Amino acid sequence: MVRKGIGPATVSNKAVPRAARWFARARDFDGHERHVVLILLKSAVAATAAWVLANDVMGTRSPAFAPFSAVLMVQVTVYRSLSQSLRHVAAVTLGVAIQIAAGLLAGPDMLTFALVCVITLAIGQWSRLGVQGPQVATAAFFAFSQFVSATDLSDRLGQLGQIVGLVLLGSAIGVAVNLLLFPPLRYRSARYAIAALAASLGGLLTDMAQALRTAELADDRTSEWWRRANQMDRATAAAQESVYTAEESAYYNPARLLRRNRSPLPFEAYRTLIDALGRASGDIASIARGLHYNRPDDPADPAVVDLHATLSDLLEAVGRTAEVLADLDTDGIEARLDAIDGHLASAADACARLKKGERSTDPRKIEQTRGYEAVIVDATRLVEDIRTAFGDIRAPEGGTAP
Repeated sequence: MVRKGIGPATVSNKAVPRAARWFARARDFDGHERHVVLILLKSAVAATAAWVLANDVMGTRSPAFAPFSAVLMVQVTVYRSLSQSLRHVAAVTLGVAIQIAAGLLAGPDMLTFALVCVITLAIGQWSRLGVQGPQVATAAFFAFSQFVSATDLSDRLGQLGQIVGLVLLGSAIGVAVNLLLFPPLRYRSARYAIAALAASLGGLLTDMAQALRTAELADDRTSEWWRRANQMDRATAAAQESVYTAEESAYYNPARLLRRNRSPLPFEAYRTLIDALGRASGDIASIARGLHYNRPDDPADPAVVDLHATLSDLLEAVGRTAEVLADLDTDGIEARLDAIDGHLASAADACARLKKGERSTDPRKIEQTRGYEAVIVDATRLVEDIRTAFGDIRAPEGGTAP
């Protein structure tokens, strides 16, 4: 039997359509792909402008420092560009200053270079410099090269001062391009992250509610719910990070002044929602675990059927709440919040019926539903967590996002 290999033609046949789909998404949707394209374009513009100024206009000996710094300053938010530019300039200045001091005191030899390595690498660990810490040693190495190749002290100081000047120039150009050319706002990224988390939660709750109504509670089904609920921890963390980036993207950003770039809810409300959804996933995991380990003697007993139906009503109402959250937008936000109020009222009613059933004194009913006490407690906590979150959002202090 001849086995077909994967040749260049096969790879090409798969890669071209995949690339076409990627660029189509960048063109049609304001998502990750478009953000990547904009970063690439802005980086190219910043690097080219820095090179032209440093090489063609100023005629410096080492013009590459300017575009190198410019590209580093094109960040995902304007605020990050500004903060990183300050750290970058500080790191480079420290590296050059240490090289000047060591070169003047000890001369440009191997021991001096080793000493500069130790000092700059140690300073690069300073937490205030963040990700720019390694630039201290990098700048010092380039400075040492310039120091060795220069002919006299004046030339040496001039070359090293030029490095700092080019870094300042490149950083300023990178920040300016990021600020003026499609300044990045991440409001939609925050909404997409919350929508994805809410949609996953809503889908899980709907699945559980339907299975409870039809008594399809096999071990593999309940264990799957348990696993899906536990896996939402990563989605919750990602959603929180997206909201943090969205809030940061508004700082010093002129695009936030446009009405179409407003967020439908304040960022604090987004964080409250994500926290509530994260707690809800934990509550759902506990409910799934309880259903997994508690098996009634007679699933067709009216008491068990009634309990499952009431629990199904509760989960379905909370699931509908999550589905509304997955479709939050600037237009009609009040109508969506009103719809959520209605779903939460249904969930609260189901919760009250669960508690009423738990207080039953019928011995047969108590016997058939034994072991469901923890499930009822978890379901009650689920409703309270969601209601509390929306109570905070409805509070008068909730404003509008910048």
